[in-house]
Amino acid sequence: MDNADLLKQLRIERHQREDHGSGSGRWPWAVGIVLLLLLLGGAAWMLMGHSAVLVQTAQAVSPTTDSEAGAVLQATGYVTARRQATVSAQITGTLIAVLIEEGDHVTKDQVLARLDDSAYKAALDTAVAQAAAAHALVAQFQAQLAQNLRDAAREESLATSGLVSTQLAEQARTLANSMRAQLGSQQKQAVSADAQVVEAKVNFDYCVVRAPFTGVITTKDAQVGEIISPFSAGGGFTRTGIGTIVDMDSLEVDVDVNEAYIGRVKPDMPAEAVLDAYPDWKIPAHVIAIVPAADRGKATVKVRVAIEQKDSRIVPDMGVRVSFLEVKPKVAAQAPRGVLLPAKAIVQRDGHSVVFVVVDGKVRQRTVEPSTQSYGELRLVPAAVSVGDNVVLSPPASLHDGSDVQMKAATP
Repeated sequence: MDNADLLKQLRIERHQREDHGSGSGRWPWAVGIVLLLLLLGGAAWMLMGHSAVLVQTAQAVSPTTDSEAGAVLQATGYVTARRQATVSAQITGTLIAVLIEEGDHVTKDQVLARLDDSAYKAALDTAVAQAAAAHALVAQFQAQLAQNLRDAAREESLATSGLVSTQLAEQARTLANSMRAQLGSQQKQAVSADAQVVEAKVNFDYCVVRAPFTGVITTKDAQVGEIISPFSAGGGFTRTGIGTIVDMDSLEVDVDVNEAYIGRVKPDMPAEAVLDAYPDWKIPAHVIAIVPAADRGKATVKVRVAIEQKDSRIVPDMGVRVSFLEVKPKVAAQAPRGVLLPAKAIVQRDGHSVVFVVVDGKVRQRTVEPSTQSYGELRLVPAAVSVGDNVVLSPPASLHDGSDVQMKAATP
């Protein structure tokens, strides 16, 4: 069927126009046009209602203060502990208890481990028994000497009276002197036996390994059932240490300063240390000493730097950047908690102060309680907003929670 045939079918004959009349043929077209306009209006309303609102934003910032002291030199290094020790036993033995784990805080003389003490306990009991026997012999010889002295005195009296010969009196004196010598020898043996008891007691006490000073356990090197020895003999079957303890109060920083600039560094010079793990934290410090030796390979000189602020976040072997300062920075007051926002980002909704934070292209309404403390055009908000959040400046009255927005960043 071609176009001419289609036109013939659509053509209205004269008798049809006369039957329907001119008015009754136009009303369906009018109704269709009205419906089309309504549909177009509804679509336009929906599109306008869901269009993103163009807003101006600013970032919440932290109320921190930068140091005013100028740095004359910067160097990198590591946190080191001046006091640390690998704890071991002073005797060879088998571990029956290990009472430490990495990260444990221990105090001086706290028990860290125990060794099998059965052999040392037997040696101690033997030494105690031998000492007791030695002291018993001393008592026996003392009693015998007392008797010999009485006999010698009696024989001496009889010899003087002529009742016995002088030879018998001399023999009695010789016997007493011999017993006195034996008593002296036995007394020395008793002293030796007492020393052996002390030695056995010390070895027995060595079966309990204690902390040499207060600190933190950084490594645990042995387990129950392993043999531990203060000597390295035995290969991989013998441990030489139970664990490593570090005195956290002895932490300091060692930095390598290029020898061309070492002249700028002086003892007791103020400094600031910044840990690689916490780049926004400036730790007060000062120079302890300049080590009088240079590294030929690196052309550097080691400088010891004291950390004036102790904190549990500082641990050995952390990377540090040290700035050597001309003057000691002023001690700043502790930064207030919260964030700083432009005052025009805070508006009233239903009697509450609120801000609108942009999250993934939408705004989230958050109720805030601004502090009375102000920083020029910025207001301190203690909670509900985090550092780095984008907040809407001068939000319009039509803006509500969940609205789509398009940000236009601005500096507060």
